[in-house]
Amino acid sequence: MPPRKIIIDTDPGQDDAVAILLALASPEDMDVLGITAVAGNVPLELTQKNARIVCELAGKTDVPVFAGCDRPMGRQLVTAEHVHGKTGLDGPSLPDPTMRLQDQHAVDFIIETLRREDAGTVTLCVLGPLTNIATAFQKAPDVIERVQQIVLMGGAYFEVGNITPTAEFNIYVDPEAAEITFKSGIDIVIMPLDVTHKALVTQPRNDAFRDLGTPSGIAVAQMTDFFERFDKEKYGSSGAPLHDPCVTAYLIAPELFSGRHINVEIETQSDLTRGMTVADWWGVTDRPANATFIGDLDADGFFALLVERIGRL
Repeated sequence: MPPRKIIIDTDPGQDDAVAILLALASPEDMDVLGITAVAGNVPLELTQKNARIVCELAGKTDVPVFAGCDRPMGRQLVTAEHVHGKTGLDGPSLPDPTMRLQDQHAVDFIIETLRREDAGTVTLCVLGPLTNIATAFQKAPDVIERVQQIVLMGGAYFEVGNITPTAEFNIYVDPEAAEITFKSGIDIVIMPLDVTHKALVTQPRNDAFRDLGTPSGIAVAQMTDFFERFDKEKYGSSGAPLHDPCVTAYLIAPELFSGRHINVEIETQSDLTRGMTVADWWGVTDRPANATFIGDLDADGFFALLVERIGRL
């Protein structure tokens, strides 16, 4: 099979960086048409910079990077420096990028690409808030039916929330964008906290990255060294969950994951539960299924894949 054409929409973020590295290291599986940055973990000025830093770390400076929306569709931006540090990529000491940022707006790139490529051949890999995606769908509704699939990291059901008691960060930041996306009719696969919290970087797993001895492997280990302090303190876990690499790993090895095709609705009205992904895991409503909600993964297989692919860079 030819590699799958993808656009990575992202707000790097250490775990975003690992997801991007995995994609860039897997050309036989994924053809990265472009990387679109959005405001999320840190403001847009940093997310677009971080995306270029990661491309240069991987030695893939030919991948175009575009800056997108600098705020949610109808709300003030909420960021997560308390998790990712002031740069979003705290941990390793990485040089400022020299590759240029594309002039075109990310939303226009998404629209143009979906119109240019054959219908049903481009997958959107979304690692942050869904602002760029929903904005593209509103601006150019004709592209919706041209999307092959959306695979995204966001939401939760059993794990409830990580930014509020009921909401996961990516969905919470722009719930209106999430609602537009989930009502689009596109084939959606969602990687919620329920699965990403099982992708824990234990010490032996982080040692495997560091032992690669490559700039990418060492940087991943250093990112996780920084990143894990938050989750260890908050959850008492043995390491940091690598949320976003679940998205790109799924496209390479979907057999590592399992879930259910269910209805998922986004709460946008309630101040108490804003951004909650109301997932009908038990099928107790008659609302039609609109997403494959992943609930489990083979963690050992997941990390073996990550180490093998990042070791190529």
